[in-house]
Amino acid sequence: MVVAASVVVAVGTVTGMIRALDDDTDANTARPDATGATLLVPLPDTPSASNSPSAKASSSARPKKTATTGTTRKPQRTATVSPRLYRHPESQVLDWVRDHPDDPRTEVIADRIADQPAAVWFADFTPSTITSRVRAVTSGAAAQGRVPVVVPYAIPDRDCGGASEGGASDFAAYDDWIDNFAAGLGSREVVVILEPDSIAQADCLDDTQRTERFEALARAGRVLKAADPQARVYYDAGHSDWNPAGQQAALLKQAGAASAESSDGIFSNVSNFHTTSAEIAYDRQVLDALGGPSGLGAVIDTSRNGNGAPADGQWCDPAGRKIGRAPTLNTGQARIDGYLWVKLPGESDGCKGTAGTFTASYAYDLAR
Repeated sequence: MVVAASVVVAVGTVTGMIRALDDDTDANTARPDATGATLLVPLPDTPSASNSPSAKASSSARPKKTATTGTTRKPQRTATVSPRLYRHPESQVLDWVRDHPDDPRTEVIADRIADQPAAVWFADFTPSTITSRVRAVTSGAAAQGRVPVVVPYAIPDRDCGGASEGGASDFAAYDDWIDNFAAGLGSREVVVILEPDSIAQADCLDDTQRTERFEALARAGRVLKAADPQARVYYDAGHSDWNPAGQQAALLKQAGAASAESSDGIFSNVSNFHTTSAEIAYDRQVLDALGGPSGLGAVIDTSRNGNGAPADGQWCDPAGRKIGRAPTLNTGQARIDGYLWVKLPGESDGCKGTAGTFTASYAYDLAR
């Protein structure tokens, strides 16, 4: 139960990204919008900034002079920013950084999180605008010659009625939404993380519901790849501490993940904390069991796995976690197509702040 819950609530944060908030936001929480290889050297604790929109000089983000050298201390960056992946200019962390230039945490958060490319989620079921919203992301990436990562998240019975319930009302509506989503992809390379949790969590459905869902996912992959032959579509493999690899592969096969017509492979660890090495081993096991074309690969969410998962199984903004490997499409690992930041570091699971909202104290703890 704990394994499943870790992803259920993480997916619930996506709903939070598009949910309207009260107006009394402070310096620690940003208003959400509709978007969405080197580990860190720890930095010293920094006091929280004032909740006032204008911080005083005592909480300035400008580097302080050290007592011994008189030089300024700059935070060490996570890694070189990927020259291929796209950073969408609209995100909660970028909003927070722009709104809090004098917060003592801003420089670390800006350098280690905000500068990195992250996925853009489409979690609200809005058929009338989905094409234009997807196109805004893909065209922005195309203008820079970069690769965007997009996450369609509107499957019926999403989260099995849990905290992230929602999505399309039925599969006919979902099919239409996917058609409109695909129409915004354009003709260049794009990475699609298709419906997190939709396969690993499918045990909550009865046989008929599961069949309908898997048929819809297989169709979605075909539609997305037909609309943009350069689209790379990845299917939900859960993570290394959820379903056994053989069981997950059997589910993936039913959902079309073994077909080159609909799939480029699998994704794992979305919004979770398991180590990259554990996910690499697990993903290779799933791919071996899945079969299909030899070119199928895997992408791994490394956004918060720098210290691995906590031993006690805590999943809700657990203490002591760190950001992981920087996003890249060049991993140097066989069958591992990319390390991605699908979950934006600093967006809460619901314990450090309201689920889905950017929480600066949490982001700073992850980044320093």
